[in-house]
Amino acid sequence: MPFDVIIIGAGAAGLFCAGVAGQRGLKVLLIDHSPKVAEKIRISGGGRANFTNRDLDPRQPHKHFLSDNPHFCRSALSRYTPADFIDLLRRHGVPFHEKHKGQLFCDRSAQDLIDVLLKECDAGGVTRWQPCAVHGVAYADAHTATRYTVQTDRGPVSAPALVVATGGLPVPKIGATDFGLRLARQFGLNVVEPRPALVPLTFDPAAWAPFAELAGLALPVRIATGEKKQRQVFDEDLLFTHRGLSGPAVLQMSSYWKPGTPLSIDLHPDAPMEPLLQEAKARSRKRLPNELAHHLPHRLADTWTAHRADWQRPINETPDKALSQLAESLHRWTLTPTGTEGYAKAEVMAGGVDTRQLSSQTMESQQPGLYFIGEVVDVTGWLGGYNFQWAWASAYACAQALPISS
Repeated sequence: MPFDVIIIGAGAAGLFCAGVAGQRGLKVLLIDHSPKVAEKIRISGGGRANFTNRDLDPRQPHKHFLSDNPHFCRSALSRYTPADFIDLLRRHGVPFHEKHKGQLFCDRSAQDLIDVLLKECDAGGVTRWQPCAVHGVAYADAHTATRYTVQTDRGPVSAPALVVATGGLPVPKIGATDFGLRLARQFGLNVVEPRPALVPLTFDPAAWAPFAELAGLALPVRIATGEKKQRQVFDEDLLFTHRGLSGPAVLQMSSYWKPGTPLSIDLHPDAPMEPLLQEAKARSRKRLPNELAHHLPHRLADTWTAHRADWQRPINETPDKALSQLAESLHRWTLTPTGTEGYAKAEVMAGGVDTRQLSSQTMESQQPGLYFIGEVVDVTGWLGGYNFQWAWASAYACAQALPISS
């Protein structure tokens, strides 16, 4: 059976691209090496898939997306918006809700989203080979109809167009590989050095030892890194772990954090701490840690004050200077991570196929008939549904541009 396009990778971007292209009338073959379809969708968002974000502003993509070429994603994101994907789910009767900050989740489970994508593929007559490993790709410019030949477990198959939707490197235990990056390099395309993003940060074990016992504790913070115009600030929840810090605040910041640079964390961002401590000093004889626990989680208050004798006294006996120093330390906790938890714990990959060698209108590369979509491309969204929206938008742009054989 001749195909118009072969799509490698049946994740969010690959499935959506296949369905849209198939419903345009293209003969589509979708290949994936994993025995389970869309496993990364299934485990995302706590099993409910944070599938888009209402707050996305396609006119200012740099607000919510990182890339060495920050305006590349504007075209695709403006042509397929969160409202467009919401309409698709509504047509399929999928119930969903907004959690906070524009984040939309399936009410029941991520399987509802996977089912929608599979139904769209069925409606487009998409042929799916799964599980089916790809062993190599060859290009023959002389024969346009069969210029890409893909060697698979089921034998060779050819098509005039090849779409790479193989995702990034995170979560190797569910099948993530660097296949898409290797394929880009095979055809002479540049790759922006990949790194884990939306990932917990780790610290020197000896330095972190006093905080390791706080694992599981969460609180709202303001976190910042970088200098001047490069400075990034997030107001989100922080989570202590045995090895370092996680939670939305740190996951967001990890995409911007550069090795060797410090983080600045305000553990009580809603109000200045010093006036609160002075007010307590005027009326209370409780120990300072107990008064501090009115404003911070009790375990954190105990740990934070444990290393200084003048922070262990009754608050009415604590010098004003010591209270001022305590407040300052809570508002400006400065610490430098030693690394990240890596791809095993990262939600996405930053970096990828260099967008300077891709068309922002079609996702086609400088190599004729070779397209890249989704996470394998050097476009990385914030936490909160932005990466899924990039998958839908880049897949749609590609599917609409794919030529139909005459």
